[in-house]
Amino acid sequence: MPRSNLSSRLICAISILLCAGLLGMPANAQASANTAASAGDPPILVELFTSEGCSSCPPADEFVQKLDTLQPVPGAHLIVLSEHVDYWDHDGWRDQNSSHALTDRQSAYVRALGLSTPYTPQIIVDGTGEMRIGDPQAVERVFQQAVSTPKISVRIGNVSVDQSNPGLLRTHVETDENTGKENADLYLAIALDHVESQVLHGENGGRRLTHVAVVQQIVKIGKLPKGKSFAQDVEIKIKPGTATNNIRVVAFVQESGPGKLLGAALWKAAP
Repeated sequence: MPRSNLSSRLICAISILLCAGLLGMPANAQASANTAASAGDPPILVELFTSEGCSSCPPADEFVQKLDTLQPVPGAHLIVLSEHVDYWDHDGWRDQNSSHALTDRQSAYVRALGLSTPYTPQIIVDGTGEMRIGDPQAVERVFQQAVSTPKISVRIGNVSVDQSNPGLLRTHVETDENTGKENADLYLAIALDHVESQVLHGENGGRRLTHVAVVQQIVKIGKLPKGKSFAQDVEIKIKPGTATNNIRVVAFVQESGPGKLLGAALWKAAP
């Protein structure tokens, strides 16, 4: 697709999402706005650093949910991850999905991208672009860059939870050859497809919040040197009591730093 045509469609889709009231519409009323991105399209990884203790975060949580539902970027498949940091936990409400490891991941991005400080909500796209959701033109620029960047194929095989050991998730991950200029790392993220929370205290006290693709853990499962591919069975311990029908698995290849995303894939439990 010519860049000018893609750009105009992307501006239109993002402007609709941000400016035409879709953030207030129920998901089942939004199908006509979907630009029909499919799982076969090249992936774009959207990481939201958020917290239930932050009053500025619910609109960003909802924005990411709409990105996940609407898939508004033509020619791309958005893979979202909600990563709950823990530095708000001392401020009246402990986010049950927060993790210091995710705080460390955000801090690593701050260093790698030369930013002044971590904050919430913060959205990082493909490991290299910082997105400010209040500006449709800026959102378009970040997504345009992500769409135009070639990706390698990543594939997730069948995902199962061992019935004799309910805390053990098994899958198989494969990638094509790393054609980039840098060595990379391969990660597996385990996320909850949907989370609802009644916040009792803190800045969001009294609010019922919903989240999508809530990360429980991100595990490095291997390395992908230049010119090499990857194929390996993977076993990951998941939190006891995790509902297997509420799991997403995301495999992604990222240059060290953390740096540029080279490829990603999403597996979701059947509804």
